[in-house]
Amino acid sequence: MLERIHLEILTAIKEHGTLTSAAESLHLTQSALSHSIKKLEGQVATPIWKKDGRNLRLTTAGERIQTLASRILPQFLHTELLLNQIAKGEMGSLRIGMECHPCYQWLLRVIDPYLEQWPDIDIDVKQEFQFGALGALLSYEIDVLITPDPLFKPKIDYIPVFDYEHRLVVATSHKLSKQDFVLPEQLSEEVLFSYPVEPMRLDIFSQFLNPAKCSVKKHKIIETTEIMLQMVAAGRGICALPGWLVDEFSKSMPIKSIRIGEQGISKKIFLGIRKDEQKIDYLDDFIAQAKKTK
Repeated sequence: MLERIHLEILTAIKEHGTLTSAAESLHLTQSALSHSIKKLEGQVATPIWKKDGRNLRLTTAGERIQTLASRILPQFLHTELLLNQIAKGEMGSLRIGMECHPCYQWLLRVIDPYLEQWPDIDIDVKQEFQFGALGALLSYEIDVLITPDPLFKPKIDYIPVFDYEHRLVVATSHKLSKQDFVLPEQLSEEVLFSYPVEPMRLDIFSQFLNPAKCSVKKHKIIETTEIMLQMVAAGRGICALPGWLVDEFSKSMPIKSIRIGEQGISKKIFLGIRKDEQKIDYLDDFIAQAKKTK
């Protein structure tokens, strides 16, 4: 019945649209592709694709197979890569997905000693906008997901790494800088800087402003931590970041962190991994290094 080549053919058709382009991408002849799919159609007794002018369009059955292919083919490629590395005597690679923008400084402190311990391991880091976090982990596009907001699923384990407090950041000359904590209504005339994340996923909105039915004067997006904090230090606005990160930058910049609300916002950083890969030595050591790095 279904074979890997069928999954690859339908994926190529989905991507390229024509039999010619699909055949070229797979380095096969058009007749080989057609014969393979016709044989499958005979086995399942239903069409897999239909002609739409010069293009091919997947039927409902074809779409169902291609959906399976999108999940299965990355696992084939991942396993083949590991086998190839084993055959060559290589250790492997660790692909890290980042859902926590301000965690790069922390990750650098994790990676530095880790690379000394595992010199044959390649490290690749993907930012959030480059992948769909949970889907990328489940489809073997990444090996570890760093996130402060885990979405618990049966096939994923989330390992808590460290606790921190999410805090408001202002210039030392700001009128709020003398306060121990800030109230939602006090931000109504402020310009809030944040990373390019939907407001509903920002803790300062979801856990602080929205429940109080308050908002800020303006919400602006800045992609880099350094530029964001420079804008805050210059009195151009405020932002909300992990307290440990603000403590580092406040040593060289005129900024200060304030508790968000009287109770504050407590957070954790988690490492998400697939349950079937907990026993990989170099992954276990990365987790151990992350746990002891603050």
